[in-house]
Amino acid sequence: MNPVALTIDGNRAEVALDRPDKHNGLTIEMLRELTRVARFIQNRKDIRTVILRGNGPSFSSGLDIAGTMGNPLGVARNFLPNPLRGTNSFQEACWAWRRLPQPVVAAVHGHCYGGGLQLALAADFRFATPDSDFSVMEVRHGLIPDMTGAATLSRLIGLDKALLLTMTADRVDAAHAARIGLITEVSEDPIGTAQQLTERIAERSPHAVAAAKRLFDRTWHASARRAFGIERATQLPLILRQARFRR
Repeated sequence: MNPVALTIDGNRAEVALDRPDKHNGLTIEMLRELTRVARFIQNRKDIRTVILRGNGPSFSSGLDIAGTMGNPLGVARNFLPNPLRGTNSFQEACWAWRRLPQPVVAAVHGHCYGGGLQLALAADFRFATPDSDFSVMEVRHGLIPDMTGAATLSRLIGLDKALLLTMTADRVDAAHAARIGLITEVSEDPIGTAQQLTERIAERSPHAVAAAKRLFDRTWHASARRAFGIERATQLPLILRQARFRR
């Protein structure tokens, strides 16, 4: 059975982690499939928005440590980075969603731990049920978050809170996660909320939406001077496009 299920509903793709009996614990096969599905979506101009979710009782309990560490050669092979992308297989499974021009919304329920949390953080928005919980779990296993969490955590919640969650590996509930900015909003029905948001975004220009995502991704930690240059470079094609349509 494919561990990642893809459904296309009109102009929206819904991507579900599908190891429900294992709380969607991430395997190397699953990470590769996440990357493959993201690249498939990237090449589909008819797909305007994406929802990431998990089947079963949890979004994801994180990396399947027992299954993954039982294959040290596979871990070593997938740990090496691709020189062109700058990511290894573990990192690309998350960052591939950040690379998409389409906005990505994570609908979270149950546990969202470790690598599962890093996957959710790679989305542009996160809605979570009130009873969901979150943990930067890696330190419990003598590891650090290494699936792009260093980039996303500090950007979303600040350095001190990122270190606090990482060093303690504490579990936090959805209300606390919303207060510190780890998630966008608490929702009784995160999938429904995600669908409503994607419908609203799909009414806007896909070129402007993609440009907005690219703009903020490139300027978030840039100096003001560099950000202004990126703004101009991103805006110019949109202005020219509008001018062509109005002739």
